Amino acid sequence: MKHLPNNSNLYFQGKTKINYRREYESMHEKKKKPEEQGQEIHSDDGEKAHQALELEIEVLKSNLSEAQAKVQEYLDALQRERADFMNFRRRTEQENALVGRVASGQTIKKFLTGVDDLERALAHRPADDVWASGIELVYRKFLSILEAEGVTRMQAEGQIFNPELHEAISQEPSEKYESGIVSAVIQQGYMHGDRVLRPALVKVAQ
Repeated sequence: MKHLPNNSNLYFQGKTKINYRREYESMHEKKKKPEEQGQEIHSDDGEKAHQALELEIEVLKSNLSEAQAKVQEYLDALQRERADFMNFRRRTEQENALVGRVASGQTIKKFLTGVDDLERALAHRPADDVWASGIELVYRKFLSILEAEGVTRMQAEGQIFNPELHEAISQEPSEKYESGIVSAVIQQGYMHGDRVLRPALVKVAQ
């Protein structure tokens, strides 16, 4: 068996070194690839996380819009209920005030016959009568009390006949007034605020 020359040993040694180098580089490349793949994986994960975050933001915006719409709806309903309650309270106050005026008017109306009697007595009082002067003071006191309660006398004579204010007991010719005008007042009429407490008994010119 022939021995290889020394340069052959060097060849094999060189080839072995090359192989070792290639294996080293191959192993080094294998070590690098997972890192590069990890970078790609991390990049994909970041993109997915960003998309998920954007989707979550859109969902939150949608929920916020719905919540704001509900709040506005509840606010509008509350304002309507408040307006209805204010209207109800105002109507109730007006009705209570009307009931109070009616009840007060009915009570005051009972005193009007006494005022009528005083007026008839004063219309036929004798001149320079002390008692008549006292009756007149009482009569004026009654009128002051009625006025304080919001009761006023109607000015019927000389006015156009109004069936809502006047009650005609007769119609007769008149030289002083035209036809349809109240020519005389038989019994005074009274107003309680803007309501007719008692219509005036009148004569109407024909």
